[in-house]
Amino acid sequence: MKSPSRAGANPREIRLALVLLILSTLSVGISGTFVRLSETGPTATAFWRMALATGVMWLMWRFDRRRGTGLALPSTREDYALLIISGLLFGAEIGIWHVSLLMTTVTNATLLSNASPLVVAFGGWLLLGERLTSTFLIGMAVALAGCAVLVGQSFTLSLEHVLGDGLAAFAAVLFGLYILCIARLRRRLSTSLIMTWTCAFGALGLLPVPFLMGEIFWPATLAGWAIVAALALVCQAAGQSLLTSALAHLPASFSSIAFLLVPINAAWFAWAVLGEPVRPLQAVGAAIVIAGVYLARRGNR
Repeated sequence: MKSPSRAGANPREIRLALVLLILSTLSVGISGTFVRLSETGPTATAFWRMALATGVMWLMWRFDRRRGTGLALPSTREDYALLIISGLLFGAEIGIWHVSLLMTTVTNATLLSNASPLVVAFGGWLLLGERLTSTFLIGMAVALAGCAVLVGQSFTLSLEHVLGDGLAAFAAVLFGLYILCIARLRRRLSTSLIMTWTCAFGALGLLPVPFLMGEIFWPATLAGWAIVAALALVCQAAGQSLLTSALAHLPASFSSIAFLLVPINAAWFAWAVLGEPVRPLQAVGAAIVIAGVYLARRGNR
């Protein structure tokens, strides 16, 4: 059975959704660099990302209401439950991934946190009625292999990193569940409303964590505030909104695979801003990921 979210979409809407999804991976791909530059602790950085984005998304929702768009409001217990759960899932995912960066290598955290397509593909088939063709499954396998090649040159197995590795893998599961939730919500509610709720509850869930962990909570300089503001505006308000909008017309399973483009975008941004070299094997891995995403898209048509 085909996903209901695609049933009424015309080719133009689907093409636009693909563009939005690619732009989302570009926006989210720069988040790792901002986190590394942040003056606050890892979960405090995650909190500011969600908290500052809440106000932006609320203004966008009010603007949509005045234009006469996005008029649908939560009307069922399921709507309210999914909105709250989505926010808590994403807040937990971001906070846990930030912590994992301190407990394992960046390479390990990046690779393991990109296992979410496995969760979304199974959940999309089981819960959303999305069809999994053999071409799609091959594309998913190729994209995951490409991601492994992209970052696997520096992947290390060590007892010292086992907890951090486990947290990164758990973050992938949470992100997969988050995508499934917002894919279901996007069939009925607007992007700005969904993002307002998820950012607000993500921030609320994260608020006590930095204090419990003894982290630096407040940015100390204007540059520090600029970094968390950029995370909120570019990576959260823009990046996650673009993903949510795309999910109105694209299957959740394919969208999660397309998010494997994020490590590619993260690599080039780290090269441009931090001067981190891009090795030939990473370029090969990037090409394999792109080929896998293309195959997965072919399998979803």
